[in-house]
Amino acid sequence: MSGMVIIGGGMAAARACINLRASDYQGPITLISEEALLPYDRPPLSKASIMEEGEPQPIWLLEPDIVASLKVDSKLGVAVSKIDRAAKRVVLTDGSDVAYDKLLIATGAKPRSLGPHALTLRDHKDTLELRKRFVPDKNVVIVGGGFIGLELASSAAKRGCKVTVIEAQPRILMRGVPEAIAKIIHERHVAAGVEMLTGTAIETINAHSVKLKDGREIPADTIIAGIGASPEVWLAQEAGLTIENGIACNAQMQTSDPDIYAAGDCCSFVHEQMGGRRIRLEAWRSAQEQAATAVANMLGGSKAHVSVPWFWSDQYDLGLQITGMADMGPRTVTRIVSNDALILFHVAENGTLMGASGIGPGNSIARDIKLAEMMIAKQMKPAPDALADPNVQLKALLKG
Repeated sequence: MSGMVIIGGGMAAARACINLRASDYQGPITLISEEALLPYDRPPLSKASIMEEGEPQPIWLLEPDIVASLKVDSKLGVAVSKIDRAAKRVVLTDGSDVAYDKLLIATGAKPRSLGPHALTLRDHKDTLELRKRFVPDKNVVIVGGGFIGLELASSAAKRGCKVTVIEAQPRILMRGVPEAIAKIIHERHVAAGVEMLTGTAIETINAHSVKLKDGREIPADTIIAGIGASPEVWLAQEAGLTIENGIACNAQMQTSDPDIYAAGDCCSFVHEQMGGRRIRLEAWRSAQEQAATAVANMLGGSKAHVSVPWFWSDQYDLGLQITGMADMGPRTVTRIVSNDALILFHVAENGTLMGASGIGPGNSIARDIKLAEMMIAKQMKPAPDALADPNVQLKALLKG
């Protein structure tokens, strides 16, 4: 008997299982994950899981009793080797196969490699390995000044390591955040004792050092590649699905095969709220929301995915949050919330608010970013002077 089949072991896969039953779907659900673990939360891997005193346990998204109550057949520690679209079956590496009515691909993204001497972070066992290496006075070299690299730099510095971050671009977080916010994060890392080398190219990486093109050699007990991730698309590609910056989906999270959907880091989709632009999001909440959209449509709906993108990162005591699409707002309006917190609003030429980026201690900017997200969803055109004035409450602008 065929039913709903979900490939993956992260947030999108877990959320799909829950949403299918919450939507009163009574048929079979099969979850297939290459990891021998039930789905667990990934964001803590670079932060809390490394900093915990005792041996960290995965933060489960689906615990065994929940899997049982949802009547999900979980096939763990086995991968899908082939999607047979004609027969509507997936073939597994153990030789078995599973029939599907609808299939959801939620395979995530895989860290880009820098060869055998550089570790990467993707799963729980990677975190356990890094914990063993992050001990006081050890030299940790992180190649890449993106979010994962910087979160690991923060964790390593807190554990007493001598940390060096090497970034080839002129500044850190070149794609991720505006320059004003990147500067604050850069300075916070320097204050924590991290050596930040930007605009710096690498010549070679060996077991115990990283050699730079300018001739310097940085000693390393541990080298980590933090140079981004590539969407896991090979299964979809082999099956002949359209690939465009990930598995290409329409606004309904449906692939080029009407019976196959995708969600999370592995796919790109058309975002009607963002001018019909095709985007791929590597974010925890986006994976949840995309899975919810996919499930609604797998069950016969025609729901377009219009959730406003949202992303967060912790850097030491600083909380960073981003909503919307900053690069779609060429005009920047700055709000100084306090001495150590600011929000940048990204406004389109026609005055529409397209994005907001904020940073400050703890959750100091969280409420305002949430209000900005609501304004973006409503495609509002708030007055720039009001956005810039910290005495004008964003809640009042939203009501207005």
